[in-house]
Amino acid sequence: MKKGIRYLRFSSVGQSNGSIEWQDLYTRPWFERNNVELIDTFIDAGFSAKTFDRPDMDKLTKFLAKYHKDVDYLVVCEMDRFSRDAGEALTMAKRLQMKYSVQIVSVVEGITFDYRDNGSFFRTGLSLLLAEDENIRRTNKINSGIYTAKAKEGRYINGKVPYGYIKEGKGKSAGLVIDKEKAEIVRFIYDAYLHNTPYYEIKAAVKEKGFTLNGNSCMQNILTAPIYSGQQMVKSWKELPGGLFPSAHEPIIDMFTWQQVQRKIKGDPKIRVLTSDEMPLRGVLHCHCGRLLTGGPSKNRHGNLFYYYRCHTSMDHNHLAAKKVHGQFDEILKNLSLSAAQVQFIKDGAQKQMEIRLTENKGLLAKKKVELAKLEERIESVELKFIANQLPFESYNKWLGNYSQQRVQLKGEIDKYSIDYNEFFTILNRNLSKLEDVYFVWEISSTLQKQELVRYVFDNQLYYEAGSCRTPYLMEMFRHNELILREKKLLFIDKKRGFFAKSPEVDITGLQSNRLEDFFRYLDLIKVA
Repeated sequence: MKKGIRYLRFSSVGQSNGSIEWQDLYTRPWFERNNVELIDTFIDAGFSAKTFDRPDMDKLTKFLAKYHKDVDYLVVCEMDRFSRDAGEALTMAKRLQMKYSVQIVSVVEGITFDYRDNGSFFRTGLSLLLAEDENIRRTNKINSGIYTAKAKEGRYINGKVPYGYIKEGKGKSAGLVIDKEKAEIVRFIYDAYLHNTPYYEIKAAVKEKGFTLNGNSCMQNILTAPIYSGQQMVKSWKELPGGLFPSAHEPIIDMFTWQQVQRKIKGDPKIRVLTSDEMPLRGVLHCHCGRLLTGGPSKNRHGNLFYYYRCHTSMDHNHLAAKKVHGQFDEILKNLSLSAAQVQFIKDGAQKQMEIRLTENKGLLAKKKVELAKLEERIESVELKFIANQLPFESYNKWLGNYSQQRVQLKGEIDKYSIDYNEFFTILNRNLSKLEDVYFVWEISSTLQKQELVRYVFDNQLYYEAGSCRTPYLMEMFRHNELILREKKLLFIDKKRGFFAKSPEVDITGLQSNRLEDFFRYLDLIKVA
């Protein structure tokens, strides 16, 4: 009685037509009809035919190497179980027969392969080519559908749902919907990064808010993901270009903010500055040489800890007792506080400034929307010419790439000019009273919030020299006690010098116009009991 073995394979659980049960149903009767004893079965479940690096294929070849004299047939359901590459499958079948004198049988195709018989060889090759042709057609159909769904319809069809979203609906109606709680965490991450908070500090802060993702790159992955700005990355397919395309879901981050973050990431030097509750000015107070002061605790001979700010550039530079610096800075903050009349002035001035900007923004918004509409017409024109074979692929790819970049930029500007100032006025009114006691705000703030206060009020240009704090910039609304601060030798407001060369423009309220919203949104995060 002749003997044979079987080889069964499928790529994924979803392939019901090529499942192991289906292959078993077709191959087992062959042994009974042909009076062949089945001595072993080799099964590769969930392995692609793109490579022969499969566990049971390896076991099969080792089995034949050892027991080929006792094996007459190697039975498969179809020849493409070996490989979906016609050439590789034919080569494997020929090699096994030549090396082990075993005949390979394809039950469904009704072929007993014999490389020495021209009819058998031709039928096997034709069968494999037809199978490969079908596979190519299926792959093209799938890739075409994916490209159309993502690039043309804006559907998100990736398997993993991005953090901050949930997926609702089925089939073509399925889409991403914002998860409000998680979306707030995503917005916090973007805002914190734009305010120079180190990754590790952002990660620690959002963990307390319920952030569950792990990994060293999880912060950067969220900050670079275009999905949060209403875009998604689409791979090119055949002659169709890839890149960023608009998505149909609601964005969590406006386009302008997302673009700001991308520009910042490209130029981010990734300087790691450790924060300390005992030394809140570490990372925001500079030495007169321009370098950020570092520092830490030192023990005296009695074992007591004393904290010092230091500049490591030179021994002649700052080596400051933290207690002294903190005392001076507390007095500075007390003198920065505003009277009720001054707060009202800021409120009236800010409202006038916002009304002026709102009027300007309405005009700019209308202009940008017209530009976007014209750009969409040009994009459609290019696509129609390409479809009608009136435009070569190189030109189509070039123009579409340029237009896509312009579209992203215009949408970012539209988001910028569409700011809801009603929301901002609510935040401003809710936080103006905090300016009447800046020192109290400092006291109740976390270390990160304290550092943000320094960055805003002094535009990140506060330095220490000759026993006093100095800065080339102070928010205009806090300059009312400038002479008192100078007389007490607490704070000197110098002209532009050396490495501190920034000179921010201010609006009629004395607030730097492009930082007004950010400053009061920052104050809104500081909760007063």
